[in-house]
Amino acid sequence: AAAAVTVTQDSLLNVCMDAKHHKTEPGPEGQLYGQCVLWKDNACCTANTSMEAHQDQSYLYNFNWDHCGAMPEKCKRHFIQDTCLYECSPNLGPWIDQADTSWRKERIRDVPLCQEDCEQWWEDCQDAVTCKVNWHKGWNWTTGTNQCPKGAMCQKFKFVFPTAAALCEQIWSGSYRYTSHHRGSGRCIQMWFDPTQGNPNVAVAQYYA
Repeated sequence: AAAAVTVTQDSLLNVCMDAKHHKTEPGPEGQLYGQCVLWKDNACCTANTSMEAHQDQSYLYNFNWDHCGAMPEKCKRHFIQDTCLYECSPNLGPWIDQADTSWRKERIRDVPLCQEDCEQWWEDCQDAVTCKVNWHKGWNWTTGTNQCPKGAMCQKFKFVFPTAAALCEQIWSGSYRYTSHHRGSGRCIQMWFDPTQGNPNVAVAQYYA
């Protein structure tokens, strides 16, 4: 039984999910771009994907951050970081779940995000504007990019997401879970870290696996 447990644990560690742009296996990517550079030693994303993650409307998902007017840069960097974590991290195995969409077979669910990462995201985005709580579905895609559905009102994030927990847990339909764990605790995933100190999320994935 112990051997079976080990196999299950190992299969949750250092893996890439089966989704639209992920590599099949994680590995070094020397040319990762911008905010995705944190994962260059071991990544599930290609250099190309990392570059596209920084575009306002990239070919990755044709998703437009500026659907209610320009998103402030200090807010946008969190969404870029969120994209880098999602596309590049090989440490999300314990939270990979089946997805029932045409464009990906797997997604992440309930990834325990460090309190600081979530709070800072909310802090920097509270005055950005959106028209939807769940960004995964319900958009008007007739133009080829996401537009607000008819009758949806553009409002500041702080009214759409009254708390940091609401933002982190609702915006990608439960991909993240707000926690009271702090960075460096080994109990929560960090969207941001200092790569010279190594990747703290390796230990977190081991703990939850």
